[in-house]
Amino acid sequence: MSSLTLVAHALTPALRGLVLGGAAEPDPASVEAARELKLDADATYAGPEPAAVRTAEALGLTPVVEPALRDRDYGEWSGRGLEELLTADPTRVAAWLERPHTATPGGETENDVITRVADWLGDLVAGEGNKFVAVVHPAVVRAVVLYVLDAPAESLRHVDVRPLATVNLSHHTGSWSLAFG
Repeated sequence: MSSLTLVAHALTPALRGLVLGGAAEPDPASVEAARELKLDADATYAGPEPAAVRTAEALGLTPVVEPALRDRDYGEWSGRGLEELLTADPTRVAAWLERPHTATPGGETENDVITRVADWLGDLVAGEGNKFVAVVHPAVVRAVVLYVLDAPAESLRHVDVRPLATVNLSHHTGSWSLAFG
């Protein structure tokens, strides 16, 4: 049996300000709080965002940066705040928020992200008995949870992932499961 602990990266100004995408540096206090988490792994992965890499390093782990674990691509809306977007184009943004299976202009759908992380999870389990940690953007944690539960993209709004939250998964008999305990 393999196990995977997902860790949502440290708080960033972008997360605090509801900014879509981007590569913001993590909040120093949140990185310091990450040092309190005690995790060990045979292999550690991180999304390419600076906050993911810095959080993994604060955990005392040396991550392999994995492009498949990147935040959702928001296309033309990347780097823009949700409030700004709601003011500029309220109808389009409201429609996108209500239907996460749709993409932002030039971006990915939630289903695209779910498929991307599902492919990565499939590649990860080549060896059994491994203990993995992946430090990623909260949007990636949500996508993994939706995939493991076989939940539709519309369930996205029911999965709240805060900075430094952890989710444990186990892999046996060919599939991933949420692991409590």
